[in-house]
Amino acid sequence: MTGNAWEWTQTWFSEKHDEPASRCCAPSNPRGPTVDQSRDPASGIPRKVIKGGSYLCAENYCSRYRPASRIPESVESATCHISFRCVA
Repeated sequence: MTGNAWEWTQTWFSEKHDEPASRCCAPSNPRGPTVDQSRDPASGIPRKVIKGGSYLCAENYCSRYRPASRIPESVESATCHISFRCVA
């Protein structure tokens, strides 16, 4: 899926997790932050996590071009290289 489009996820973005994961175990609340915790400090607009990469990625912009990479994206964004995945 990498290279097609960034995958829009349901998870709100946060710079860091409230509870750090240990080497053996996942955090006790893997659901992520709230909408208020995801707000951009400059604009106040909530941000969602997008994962993967897209056909528009360039080396100087997308330094972590891989399926597991995650970056914030404003919920007001409207671009042609962000999509979502349907699971049946």
